[in-house]
Amino acid sequence: MRYLLAAVFVSAFWLLLSGHYTALILGLGALSVLIVIWFLRRMDKVDGEVVFLRLSLRFFGYLGWLFWQVVLSNIDVARRIWAPSLPIQPSWQRLDTKVSTPMEKTLYANSITLTPGTLTTDVKADHFMIHSLTQAGIDDLRKGEMEARIRRLGI
Repeated sequence: MRYLLAAVFVSAFWLLLSGHYTALILGLGALSVLIVIWFLRRMDKVDGEVVFLRLSLRFFGYLGWLFWQVVLSNIDVARRIWAPSLPIQPSWQRLDTKVSTPMEKTLYANSITLTPGTLTTDVKADHFMIHSLTQAGIDDLRKGEMEARIRRLGI
């Protein structure tokens, strides 16, 4: 049942993004969905850990907040590129974390990487290694707002 729901969700998402409904495109889309479901089943068998993300209003609220952070970070990076007076001081630093589950770590690391100007380079049990274009990028992460929002999701 889990794989059927995943196939329906991936198909609907693909159709929403595609917007094309010719036989060839629909056939390639169906093939893509089958390949994704095959990989999903294979991953579940290999690691023996079935993880299911619970979609809730909080999760969609987090996605909205993350989208806004991505927009703000894009503006900051663009300003730093166009204005030579604004500093770019790349650094690679340790960021201690309190997230504990694999899903929380994955979401946190990917959220950091999605935000322009920061990149998660390594994930450990209690910390991440982060590359940032500026010290302000690391400082914002150390304030902990992103981590707190992820921990409130309860995933």
